[in-house]
Amino acid sequence: MDFMEMKIFKLLKPAILLALFLAAAGISAYVSLTFVIKSEDKVIVPDLGGKDLVYSLEMLTDLGLNVKVKGSEYSSTVPKNHIIFQDPEPGATIKKDRDVRIVISKGTKTVVMPRLNNLSHQQAKIIIEENDLVTGNESYTFHPSVKKGEVVSHFPAYNSQVKRDTPIHLLLSLGPKPKAYIMPNLKGADLNNGILLLEKFKLQAGRVTSAVNKHKPENTIISHTPQAGYRITEGSNVDLVISRRHDLAESPILKKETGIRLLRHKLDNGFLRKRVRVHVNCFGMQHVFMDELVKPGEEIWVLVPNFTDVTVLVYEEETLVKTAVFD
Repeated sequence: MDFMEMKIFKLLKPAILLALFLAAAGISAYVSLTFVIKSEDKVIVPDLGGKDLVYSLEMLTDLGLNVKVKGSEYSSTVPKNHIIFQDPEPGATIKKDRDVRIVISKGTKTVVMPRLNNLSHQQAKIIIEENDLVTGNESYTFHPSVKKGEVVSHFPAYNSQVKRDTPIHLLLSLGPKPKAYIMPNLKGADLNNGILLLEKFKLQAGRVTSAVNKHKPENTIISHTPQAGYRITEGSNVDLVISRRHDLAESPILKKETGIRLLRHKLDNGFLRKRVRVHVNCFGMQHVFMDELVKPGEEIWVLVPNFTDVTVLVYEEETLVKTAVFD
């Protein structure tokens, strides 16, 4: 190489080196960019073992992966609704939008029987379902201290080991056993006093019918069922037969089928409102047609169904003030 060539080479050497550097940088950038773009489509599968199901679903969704539930199994070590198994394994690299298959724990195959005594029927059923048990037979009994509708006892017993899906049989309380009385004699009493006497013994007027009796004042009780002297329990219905005068019994007005009847009742004048309740007895059952506060001197109107043998009871502040019988 002569002097002139060496001089030209020295002048071009920086440019050649710069060109080589730029070429190398471009190739490196291209390879790196290609790797980054390709890596964006892949994710590393997280470890889901023992994790809560909801948490695992959220994690996989954030990573762009799909969840496929293969099934569920009992496990003595993994709590209920946690992950037992996963595929692919933790640490594997897979593309986004691929499936991750999981198996969910059903918890232990047996559970400790919870205590249900003195819980309401509804509460007991909720606890039974929460422990993957089922409600079995239900029986009822009177109990002096357990409230009506609460659990007296159950089988299997509290703290015993039971398999899931085991039927749990409940004994429910009907409350304290009703008191028993000797049926009083109501014959000859007027209807108002007779009903007050029934209420005193915590009995209820059942079906009220009428019969023509010329020798008894109107609305006098001429017979009742159960009869006087019979054993009767608290809360029982007592059917009454009351007397009606012949002319009223034959009245075409009372027999007219209008569909409804109108009962009117006016409160006495005063200063305070009174609680007024209107009970209607028909077909042996008692229905509350009205229960509200009424101003002094105000008149209330109540529409009563036009059935036969209907008795209407009007109470003011728990005091029976009017009885009307439609037959």
